[in-house]
Amino acid sequence: METRNLTVKQVSYCFFLSIFVIFGFQAHFSEAETHYREFVIQAKPVKRLCRTHNTITVNGLFPGPTLEVRDGDTLVIKAVNNARYNVTLHWHGVRQLRNPWADGPDRVTQCPIRPGRSYTYRFTIENQEGTLWWHAHSRWLRATVYGALIIHPKLGFPYPFPMPRAEIPVLLGEWWDRNPMDVLRIADFTGAAPNISDAYTINGQPGDLYRCSKQGTVRFPVGSGETILLRVINSALNQELFFGVANHRLTVVAVDAAYTKPFTTSVIMIAPGQTTDVLLTADQTPGHYYMAARAYNSANAPFDNTTTTAILEYKTAPGNAKKGKQSTPIFPRLPGFNDTNSAIAFTSRLRSPSKVKVPLQIDENLFFTVGLGLINCTNPNSPRCQGPNGTRFAASVNNMSFVLPKRNSLMQAYYQGQPGIFTTDFPPVPPVKFDYTGNVSRGLWQPVKATKLYKLKFGAKVQIVFQDTSIVTVEDHPMHLHGYHFAVIGSGFGNFNPQKDPARFNLIDPPYRNTIGTPPGGWVAIRFEADNPGIWLMHCHLDSHLNWGLAMAFLVENGVGMLQSVQPPPLDLPRC
Repeated sequence: METRNLTVKQVSYCFFLSIFVIFGFQAHFSEAETHYREFVIQAKPVKRLCRTHNTITVNGLFPGPTLEVRDGDTLVIKAVNNARYNVTLHWHGVRQLRNPWADGPDRVTQCPIRPGRSYTYRFTIENQEGTLWWHAHSRWLRATVYGALIIHPKLGFPYPFPMPRAEIPVLLGEWWDRNPMDVLRIADFTGAAPNISDAYTINGQPGDLYRCSKQGTVRFPVGSGETILLRVINSALNQELFFGVANHRLTVVAVDAAYTKPFTTSVIMIAPGQTTDVLLTADQTPGHYYMAARAYNSANAPFDNTTTTAILEYKTAPGNAKKGKQSTPIFPRLPGFNDTNSAIAFTSRLRSPSKVKVPLQIDENLFFTVGLGLINCTNPNSPRCQGPNGTRFAASVNNMSFVLPKRNSLMQAYYQGQPGIFTTDFPPVPPVKFDYTGNVSRGLWQPVKATKLYKLKFGAKVQIVFQDTSIVTVEDHPMHLHGYHFAVIGSGFGNFNPQKDPARFNLIDPPYRNTIGTPPGGWVAIRFEADNPGIWLMHCHLDSHLNWGLAMAFLVENGVGMLQSVQPPPLDLPRC
């Protein structure tokens, strides 16, 4: 009898547990939302630096709208192109699992949205939270077409740090006192480097140190003792930046939508494409404090040597009343423009919060040289050969300067089985081995123009070592891999030594990123699992370098079954 009662109790317990689990799953899925937005790409008058320009914007906003979602949510964004240029949109850092059709790079995963046309991007956030962003991925339109993409944890899941009083997106940008597309057009014609920007911006405003800009300077109010979360995004086109807030310490808690072991610093270095989340506690004397950003320039090349500012404004600071006289804000101490030691000191402190899963048995061991080059001209005096010594600038990965196709996008050609658009013979190592960071023979300065992809089997464990070269100049190249994030397992200066350097790899708690810089005159190593089928662009996020060909793409083959295969393209996918 006791046994029978025990059995009944067990059955009843299992029944109620099953009901609880079913309702739990229903509650989980009911939490996820679908966000419908319309992004109208259009020219609007924007006044900066005393002059008004017809600037390409989204919904008339510069920067564009901030998207706020939760992990598990779906976004349905109709992009309507009312501008005069072809355009695509990229959701930077979103994994886009099995869905390259929503990734956005022009001529890679889609043909462009032509003027007067539209395309609806549909994608779901899967197991990601933190700060990402979106931007145009056609030519130089992203100079003004960009915005924040904030992914909050699922309901009921807290941050792994104390809840901040406020969360503030801080978008760092560049501004040209002319049409950025014209700047690129002239550079394309002459073969020379494009003109540098005229200002940096914080949330679209240059700040107090530029002409006609003081009235628009962004102010962030804060109460004494409050802790706020700054979601810093480098949306600049071509420049790595140092960023800091006067007299305040910044606690780094995440990069590229991946949490980190918290550490405190007075300055961060952030490359185009990267995001950094920092906690700031208002623990200073109530007043006005500049937050500022200026260039970290690792190359022997011209750059914009100005400084953008915003103001951290204590609510109880003297002079905050309408008629009160405000004190001059205190300025932060930022490193010098060429302070590589400070840049490396910051990035070397990044770690994952705990032990992470890093591929240990490597299937694809790739060694990629990244850097600039020069194309020789038959007529060096030509107006189309205004680069150094009558050449044209170029850039490459493993001496292959990437050429975007014209007849179709790579992904559409692959899916449709269209031949003649690309080849899959991208070299896994440089065609010629040389002293990459030494005095390189001029015979190795000219890359080969091609549209070559590297094929990966689904599930392959991949290691890439990015090796900077001294061709033209050494430089920190922020390399961005679409469709993936990766473990940054090591870096160093000089030439990578495959016999000695792997012994120093961090295979325990490396940080995860989607964009990583090569130390100037050095190397950086990453690992990831090729678990996302499709064609995925990898490129330098300095857009002048991307335009010169510093890119390649991976073709990740389908695995087994529907859940390891690319989903069919949407019906409204643009055609070339």
